Amino acid sequence: MTTKTKPIDTLRDGSLKATIWKNQSEKGGFYSVEFSRTYKDGESFKDSHSFSGAELLRISRLAEIAYTEITIHRAKDRGEPDPTEQAE
Repeated sequence: MTTKTKPIDTLRDGSLKATIWKNQSEKGGFYSVEFSRTYKDGESFKDSHSFSGAELLRISRLAEIAYTEITIHRAKDRGEPDPTEQAE
């Protein structure tokens, strides 16, 4: 029986997505991000992994947000406080 892993987060900007995955290796956990663009083909939805020039800035913004989210998850993995919260 195979267990399907779910992403830890999916960030969206219209039809663009950044899907964040946590993976395990013999060295421990690590994170990866998959970027895609959802489109409709007839009655079904599909994902593409190519982007137009006009979409690149939106992809870069999703990458920046994904980086921040992964930074937060890594801190939690180490038992540290959220690095994006300001100390009082």
